[in-house]
Amino acid sequence: MSRQLTIYVREKNQIILTSMSKGMIVMDEFRRRIYPNFGHFLKDVRFIRGNRKKMQHNKEDGTLSFAFRERLMLAVTAVNGCRYCSHHHARQAILSGVTKEETDLLLNGVIDHCPEEEAPAIFYAQHWAETDVNPDSEAREKLIETYGKEKAEAIELVLRGIRVGNLTGNTLDYILYRISFGRLGLTDRDEETGAKKAVDGV
Repeated sequence: MSRQLTIYVREKNQIILTSMSKGMIVMDEFRRRIYPNFGHFLKDVRFIRGNRKKMQHNKEDGTLSFAFRERLMLAVTAVNGCRYCSHHHARQAILSGVTKEETDLLLNGVIDHCPEEEAPAIFYAQHWAETDVNPDSEAREKLIETYGKEKAEAIELVLRGIRVGNLTGNTLDYILYRISFGRLGLTDRDEETGAKKAVDGV
């Protein structure tokens, strides 16, 4: 039996694996949002550290209920696709009283089933994440109009906190993806969205 020859070629943000016996597999660039550099990560960490007392206060005084916070975090996580946060906050959401059915829907980006009083914030959270922390000014004004300035700020602190977790998890996966030449770090969701394509007959 001849020894299988495998060649790895890096081309821009793509990883191409060529195997004489199995054809060619093209790994598209990693599609989840990550930290582009360590400076961006440190900036977010400093923000969280600078607001940790306020975040803890909001958690303890009931400004946002446990279930409300979890719905917000699941809405953001559904956009950013962090597998670690998805697993952890799905469990936390169920502990908070959110049903498994609703948790699964939130992780799939379906948010029109949320409690009426929380729906505007959940929709805002999704929009906030999709725009990479650059929501429309009208959307933010509507958030403040609906919940008041103090509660709106508490909502945005929750969003900032979960975003740090999401991007940290995704960045770790990206490192795994790069050092393994695309064999590690991907999820079923990545493959479903075309992050991995097989080319036969090469």
